[in-house]
Amino acid sequence: MALLQISEPGMSPSPHEHRLAVGIDLGTTNSCVAVMEGGEPKVIANAEGFRTTPSVVAFAKSGERLVGLVPIERLVAAAPDTPVHELATAPERAAPEDDLEQAARRAARAGQRAVAVVDETGRFHGLVPAEALLRVLELQHEEDMARLGGFLSRAAVARLASEEAVARRLWHRLPWLAIGLVGAMGLALIVASFEGQLRKEVLLAFFVPAVVYMADSVGTQTETVVIRGLSLGIPVRDVVARELATGLLIGVLIGSAFFLFTLVAWGNSRVAATVAIALVVSCSVATVVAMALPYSLARLGLDPAFGSGPLATVIQDLLSIAAYFAVAVALVP
Repeated sequence: MALLQISEPGMSPSPHEHRLAVGIDLGTTNSCVAVMEGGEPKVIANAEGFRTTPSVVAFAKSGERLVGLVPIERLVAAAPDTPVHELATAPERAAPEDDLEQAARRAARAGQRAVAVVDETGRFHGLVPAEALLRVLELQHEEDMARLGGFLSRAAVARLASEEAVARRLWHRLPWLAIGLVGAMGLALIVASFEGQLRKEVLLAFFVPAVVYMADSVGTQTETVVIRGLSLGIPVRDVVARELATGLLIGVLIGSAFFLFTLVAWGNSRVAATVAIALVVSCSVATVVAMALPYSLARLGLDPAFGSGPLATVIQDLLSIAAYFAVAVALVP
């Protein structure tokens, strides 16, 4: 922290004259400047309106082409005759049209304090400071978490749910719940179409919640992995094989456990096999849906987080119940 007293130019300091105290804080990440007004410090905002400025100096050639960034602590500690290019480091770069969220994540992984905006000709446009990068990451995280919960807006709205009016609460929740209602109606129709099968073997009804729940759980885990990967710029094709294998293995393990449980508890091998096979199929299908829906929305230019939560749950539930009763028709006379 540096504290300076500034007097009028060309005049020697006098005990009676008014002096301006300026404080300069040179931090390793950000720096700021403040003045004393009325006995209280007042931080001076930079040209972009931020209270702090990245503690780096952009070193450009001919005022346009970026050569590198110099951390302020290296610049202050260097010898006066040290060439600037010896202090410069290669910055994280982004084109003016690049997605700022992905640029912020690249900078975080590289340990950079700022992102240099450079066009395809190499012309330097400016720096995106650390606080702006953090804000972008925070907003994107809030938005993804809110949409995972079925809200139409960011999590900032969700955090205020306890203070919202009833009409506002309905606006945030009803659209996704309406999709769930349509799905529930579809589930009722599917179950009703297998009424005869249920009359023959009531034991089949006992396992409907288990099949639906396990498929939803596997799908939710896969959605989280896929959406997280898409936000980091990881293509779905890089995870599809491993996720499909994981979903299949989880289905086999859970199905085997339910097979033994049903066989021991009720002694019905046909129903036990039906539940086991249905769990393998439903977990595998849920994995496919959890990957395909966010990927499809991303290809359409929409936020992939919209492909999770209630929408994916409805699709997974419908397919899981249909698969369960289809297997039951084949195995249970």
